[in-house]
Amino acid sequence: MASMTVIGTGNMGSAIASVAAKGGASIQIVARDIAKAQQLAAQVGGTADEFGDALTGDIVVLALPYPALEDVVKTYGAALAGKVVVDVINPVDFATFDGLTVPSDSSAAAQLQVALPGAKVVKAFNTNFAATLFSGEVGGVPTTVVVAGDDDIAKAQLTEIISAGGVVVADAGGLKRARELEAVGFLQMVLAVREQVAWTGGFAVRA
Repeated sequence: MASMTVIGTGNMGSAIASVAAKGGASIQIVARDIAKAQQLAAQVGGTADEFGDALTGDIVVLALPYPALEDVVKTYGAALAGKVVVDVINPVDFATFDGLTVPSDSSAAAQLQVALPGAKVVKAFNTNFAATLFSGEVGGVPTTVVVAGDDDIAKAQLTEIISAGGVVVADAGGLKRARELEAVGFLQMVLAVREQVAWTGGFAVRA
């Protein structure tokens, strides 16, 4: 089983680390607040390090807000070469909450791949609310993580961990599909903010 580094200790970082730990992966938690990193690491049986320390995971999950990507690239650009980098981000314009901040023909994941040419970027988890990863279900349907990426081996490595953690995976194809995934993620957030769906619910995928 591959090892995983989760950068970020918010709801999504905590949920993803929990799923990966259930799947038997060794987990490293990285955050600027070392106390929060240590707290989450204790919960998932992992290790904790401060942002800027060496990354130990074969798979690196960026459970961060969109503006933080620039700092990740600046700090870890060379170290991420050859690694599977999982982009969880929905680049929402939180000033207006009326759209995405990336160009209409691009995505946060595509921008990240350009900034990290040596990494294998996979879009995943951005269409899931954290609560559905913890519970493993959405309205009685098993939680499905939709992934997109150009490297099939990278997607398979991530899928192995997620599946072992009890979550279903659906492969949407190449990284160009990240644009659609980010739009779906944004729409789901809008519905939750407008109280049309609960933060414990959201979109489900049924085969």
